[in-house]
Amino acid sequence: MNRIPWPSRCASSRCCAGGRGPTRRSSRTQEWRFQLFYWDYAIGVFLLALLLAFTLGSSGSGGRSFLIDLMQADGKWLGSAFLGGVIFNLANILLVAAIDVAGMAVAFPVGIGLALVLGVVST
Repeated sequence: MNRIPWPSRCASSRCCAGGRGPTRRSSRTQEWRFQLFYWDYAIGVFLLALLLAFTLGSSGSGGRSFLIDLMQADGKWLGSAFLGGVIFNLANILLVAAIDVAGMAVAFPVGIGLALVLGVVST
């Protein structure tokens, strides 16, 4: 196999902070662009959240289980939370792409500063 399998990339990105750089360097081919490694991180966080929700979130004798709590929420609010997650992950992919193009010293302050200003102005 000429590249690192998807599950191991996902696990290494989730378990190791900044795991994208070393994982990309250790792969035999450099076919994946750097910012696409964020997808592995996002999928790993999602799968870990599901695992914890269905194990630790549903354990114990007191209180409700995870699915019962989830069914109580209105669909409008679940959709709003999902849309917020999609926008957050898209923004992070664009930030990593900007860092790849312009460098950390330029892209990070501009991206985070713009997000901070827009967040303050919009609320």
